[in-house]
Amino acid sequence: MTDTPLTALALVCSLKPSPAPSSSQLLAEQILADLAAHGVEGSAIRLVDHDVRPGVEADMGEGDDWPAIRERVLAADILVLATPTWMGQHSSVAQRALERLDAELSETDGDGRPILFDKVAIAGIVGNEDGAHHIAAILFQSLDDIGYTIPAQSSVYWNGEAMGSVDYRDLAETPEPVVSARKTAAANAVHLARALRAAPYPAG
Repeated sequence: MTDTPLTALALVCSLKPSPAPSSSQLLAEQILADLAAHGVEGSAIRLVDHDVRPGVEADMGEGDDWPAIRERVLAADILVLATPTWMGQHSSVAQRALERLDAELSETDGDGRPILFDKVAIAGIVGNEDGAHHIAAILFQSLDDIGYTIPAQSSVYWNGEAMGSVDYRDLAETPEPVVSARKTAAANAVHLARALRAAPYPAG
């Protein structure tokens, strides 16, 4: 098990369906590339492309696409939650993801531990307004509540000029502070995921 490569899944919470360009998608893919540099196998899902029903259950019935997405979430060692900033808040799609993940509070493994123990989560946030720290606080508290462990300095964000017209995806090159933050978040996430795989949290 310890020799099995770590895996990562990015949930992209853009409001724009594919194939529309998305800054959140770009940042998620960049984070996955940084994780890949550490041997992590990753993939991304743009949630708005799927019928993720409202609710707080693992399966909201016929037509709900979340159960298949949930399987991939549970299989991944590292979750990347990428969201744009709207009115200083995370997107409604990101909120939907958190609400659906709430179902995992009642799920336990064979040792009676929460099913998301030993999993790691990091965040990617983009937008032309303030709010990144506020959003990271909400995402990380919610993810911690359901069992994820948050690595040190694992919030990666870009804030463009307030009310500006340039999006993250429009930049000629990624600002060095963002690159540095991405690489730190990726390295710390991989280190923590490997540590938790080698020494899982104990049963309660």
